[in-house]
Amino acid sequence: MKAVCIVTQSVYEMDPRVRRKAEALVDAGYSVDVLALRAADADKRSVLGGVNVYTIGLGKKRGSLVRYAFEYLAFFMWAFVRVPLMMRRRHYSVVDVNTLPDFLVFAPVLAKWMGAKVVLDMHEITPEFYMSKYGIARESRTVRLLTWLEHISFDFADQVITINEPILELLVQRGLRRSKCTVVMNAVDESQFRNLKKRSLVPGAPSGKFVMIYHGTLTPIYGLDVAVEAFAIAHEQMPEAELWILGSGTEEQVLASLAERRGLSTKVKLIGRVPASDIPEWLEKADVGILPIRQDVFLDYAFPNKLPEFIVAGKPVIISRLRAIRHYFNEEALAFFEPNDASDLARQMERLYRDQGLCARLVANATQQYAPIRWDLMKERYLRLVDGQRNPVVRAAASAAETTHVAR
Repeated sequence: MKAVCIVTQSVYEMDPRVRRKAEALVDAGYSVDVLALRAADADKRSVLGGVNVYTIGLGKKRGSLVRYAFEYLAFFMWAFVRVPLMMRRRHYSVVDVNTLPDFLVFAPVLAKWMGAKVVLDMHEITPEFYMSKYGIARESRTVRLLTWLEHISFDFADQVITINEPILELLVQRGLRRSKCTVVMNAVDESQFRNLKKRSLVPGAPSGKFVMIYHGTLTPIYGLDVAVEAFAIAHEQMPEAELWILGSGTEEQVLASLAERRGLSTKVKLIGRVPASDIPEWLEKADVGILPIRQDVFLDYAFPNKLPEFIVAGKPVIISRLRAIRHYFNEEALAFFEPNDASDLARQMERLYRDQGLCARLVANATQQYAPIRWDLMKERYLRLVDGQRNPVVRAAASAAETTHVAR
């Protein structure tokens, strides 16, 4: 039977990109093993959606570079030993390694010598990630080291995947051969959203509310404090409006305190963390999606999973004007505002609150512009890549198809 091993230093159940790929492979007739981190109170081994998940109880207690290094090295050594042992029994045709870290691609080196092809899925751009997180200068030794590690990592891989075209262009500038790379976007599995009923976008609808919603991790990079400040500016002009924030994280108490100081405790609702499977139902209750991501050298390339979820759910989206987002969507599809600018965000909140026709146009245009990057197309692209690693004829056809796509 065709077999693939996926290696990811993340909790499999909480990594939608890795889960989509693994389940797509299972549906295509592959046997799939995943090596991942163990969630709290989870089993060491489990089967989810036909995927065999093997885990290590390493935990995630990051904060300093030293802690990152320890976790990366510990997981690397576990995968370095585990993959070739499983390879002897499973005969993997492909090992799909997911970053971070980039050098994790070297963990299946023995499996590669045994005949497996290695695919590197670069979820993030590592030098920019550390520049953003730790304020490290681009000219620093640390960033130069990370850029070198990135380069030798994509050189070692047989094929490279990344998440959007702007990142691909950046990696090509840093030495990645374009013919070796495939873009597989962070799209959403639309089957989860097929039964949604589209709410009326009229303030004072049956619920009596106009709900703006965010769902995801509550950390400073997602700019939710900016959203609360913007709501404080605009809420008097939007009497039926509420801001719902779903998720947990380091900013939860900060946001609660900010809402209280601005007199918005009854209007800004911190729902807490909800299961991923419940997100479609929560979006069904909302009128507008909001993604107030901050902008920096790393976040300018962000393309969050939450954006396609809003679009597929039929919600107009207010979002920061970031490079990667602007590559795929124009001003007629998304309500862009200047990153970190609460006044500009407040203006967009009021626009959508007052104009039902605008909301409908944004939804229609976003749906149209999202169509070329939706998951069923990304899934086919990923499966062609994996099949191509097993079959040289398929590999040549897949490469030609991807070259044609890039040229367009």
